[in-house]
Amino acid sequence: MKPGAVAVDFGTNDPDPAFDFEQVPYPNNHWTSINREEDLPLHYMSEEKARRRVVKGPLGAASGGEYEYTEKERYVDYYDDESKDVYNKPRPSSARLGSGRLPQPPLPPPTSLREFFFQNLEHLPPIIYTLLSCWTRFHKIGASNIVVWDEAHFGKFGSHYLKREFYFDVHPPLGKMLVGLAGLLAGYDGSFEFKSGEAYPDSVPYVAMRVMLATFGVGMVPLAWYTAVELGMSQWACHLTAMMVLLDVGWLCISRFILLDSMLLFFTFLTVFCLTKFHNQQYQSFSIDWWLWLFLTGASIGAVTSVKMIGLFVTALVGVYTVEDLWEKFGDTKMTIRDQAKHWGARIFCLIIVPILVFMASFKIHFMVLNHSGPGDAQMSSLFQANLEGNDFAKNPLEIAYGSKITLKNMGWGGGLLHSHVQTYPVGSNQQQVTCYHYKDSNNEWTVLPRWDEPAYLPHGDIRYLKDGDVIILRHVPTTRNLHSHTVVAPVSKLNHEVSCYGNETIGDNHDYWQVEVVDDIKGGTVDRIHSLTTRLRFKHKALGCYLRAANAILPQWGFKQVEVSCDKENNPKDIHTYWNVESHWNDRLPNGNTKFYKSPFLRDFWHLNVAMMTSNNALIPDPDKEDILASKPFDWPLIHLGLRMCGWSDSQMKYYLMGTPVIWWGSTISLGVAILALAVYLLRAQRKYKDMDAREWDHFLYVGKIAFFGWFFHFVPFLIMGRVTYLHHYLPTLYFAVLMFSHVLDHFIFSSKKLTTRTKSIVFGVLSFILIFTFWWFKGVAFGIVGPIGEHKGLQWRKSWNIYEN
Repeated sequence: MKPGAVAVDFGTNDPDPAFDFEQVPYPNNHWTSINREEDLPLHYMSEEKARRRVVKGPLGAASGGEYEYTEKERYVDYYDDESKDVYNKPRPSSARLGSGRLPQPPLPPPTSLREFFFQNLEHLPPIIYTLLSCWTRFHKIGASNIVVWDEAHFGKFGSHYLKREFYFDVHPPLGKMLVGLAGLLAGYDGSFEFKSGEAYPDSVPYVAMRVMLATFGVGMVPLAWYTAVELGMSQWACHLTAMMVLLDVGWLCISRFILLDSMLLFFTFLTVFCLTKFHNQQYQSFSIDWWLWLFLTGASIGAVTSVKMIGLFVTALVGVYTVEDLWEKFGDTKMTIRDQAKHWGARIFCLIIVPILVFMASFKIHFMVLNHSGPGDAQMSSLFQANLEGNDFAKNPLEIAYGSKITLKNMGWGGGLLHSHVQTYPVGSNQQQVTCYHYKDSNNEWTVLPRWDEPAYLPHGDIRYLKDGDVIILRHVPTTRNLHSHTVVAPVSKLNHEVSCYGNETIGDNHDYWQVEVVDDIKGGTVDRIHSLTTRLRFKHKALGCYLRAANAILPQWGFKQVEVSCDKENNPKDIHTYWNVESHWNDRLPNGNTKFYKSPFLRDFWHLNVAMMTSNNALIPDPDKEDILASKPFDWPLIHLGLRMCGWSDSQMKYYLMGTPVIWWGSTISLGVAILALAVYLLRAQRKYKDMDAREWDHFLYVGKIAFFGWFFHFVPFLIMGRVTYLHHYLPTLYFAVLMFSHVLDHFIFSSKKLTTRTKSIVFGVLSFILIFTFWWFKGVAFGIVGPIGEHKGLQWRKSWNIYEN
């Protein structure tokens, strides 16, 4: 008996008769199917682990979280297995993918103009903001036809480039060369003196020069947009960042004149942008784009530092980022020593060597253009000046003799000319002051004379040349007093003796005696007679045994902030501040020399000028005896305690008041505190095992926060410890990082929040945009110019400390 037939239903449907082949499901393309979750066997891991593959967080171990792979990364990891077991494949070491902007998939080549337009639609907002920036920066830019604020300085420096006259300033030359270039392109001949408050003549194309320099201010806006994009901010935050840069009246006002600040701000923005671009290339180290953005970051550092030395502050930001980046790579045990060395070498070349080369190149061009004698000659070495056209060094008699009239140049870095004037020391001996002065005048002239116990110098007697070991008297030509030292304590260098001028042609003593000691001569060989320009000397006080020294110690206001000259009791033969050379030399009884074959090496001139710049910059300290109504303190800046009047305040004059748009400055300052507080709360909650963010959100929060906070910190804190006088415009580069933090905080808590609806975010964005536009429009007059009596413009004084309405 056969068993009965059993029908078994396996639950399958009949195949579609329209198809003759078996249907096999394949994974969707990873570029288009971004929301599909792959179904993989979970026999060895939990569902959570299968869903999330992890890497270390960026910018430091502080992130400590996990990074959730995008669909692109899951596809590459699972399906591009190169014939290997997908479950045993090593994880990729893309440690940077969790913070900045994620790598974008390559787009197919456009097949039509319409397709090209839609592929590049993301560039439309920055183009619109750039056009708006052109309007704000150029609108009424020539309304004031007078020299406004520091146009008196930088316009004059531009004139020196056009006349090729050597000048001296505390700032590096790149920005001022660009001012000169703007003048050249505008057709300016360099003849205007740029006196403060003076009206521009018709021969000076000041409007064209302002427009060219304001173009750097225009470039700030698209750089801010693309930096926010590269930082991985949402579209809302990118718009707010660009709007804050566009609508801040402080950045707007400073960009509309012949000043260096627009260039400084532009290159600061550019450096941050290049850094963020480089950060986002970390998933493909040593690719062409990786090298390009690393190199451009270094070039930007060199450019911003070549405009003003405070460019070193953004350099510090890049440096800290690089140290942290290399430290993370050092901890990557999968990276070979060879790759480690390549990363170090790339950073050293692009972020150290390239910036130095750019910085030095700006000085090289500076020296090449300014090859004529000018008002800044005395800041440089005598040999450098000897090669400038138009000076009188070619007429210098070569060998020094008794009766010669000379000037003595201190050979320390940034050294000046030995100088005296009729004013006396208010402390110490109360005798006539002796200083070092960096400008040429008759008070720098001294006559070489024999000792009191030797026969007096006879103008028509035998010529007696000055030699090593001679003991002489140096008589100040304008006052006829003698260079003198005694046991009175020097006014600044308390361990040294005071140097003064004492007596006259008939009164003096052995404290006027100075022994000449030859150090060497650049011509080499045995030195018998003292030569001008080339012989390095020391002057030893015969009675006290101390050495004449000028070490860049600055005298108080009673000494006109000039360099102190003292007599050093320490005999240090290698102390370059005790070295002197004869610079100018007049003696009708001696033949003219030939100094043109003496060349001054570039590196020595470069170093000498930079030390002189730093010395002069440090001398810009507040004068307690004189009130500077324009100056302000660093703690006044973040909340705009006081603005800055950039010109006269009469009713008939166009008036400009440097201040910021209040909502931007106040909001950005508050955001710094909010970010620090939020970080502290998150860390406390993480310690209690709360999970507020996934790995990518945490990495992004830290990365952007560190860029913004440390950028602000490095730009602000140095001013707290500086002794020099400070002004509101020193905060303008710092403000950029506060604005980035403001956008980051708004983005983190509002625009990227998963708890808020799109409608809520739109309302918040609209309100913030309205406030920005309203406050800009309310205060636009301080940047575009206030016409007529200031009392007629109501509502501008939102803080009592602002001096807008004061006469």
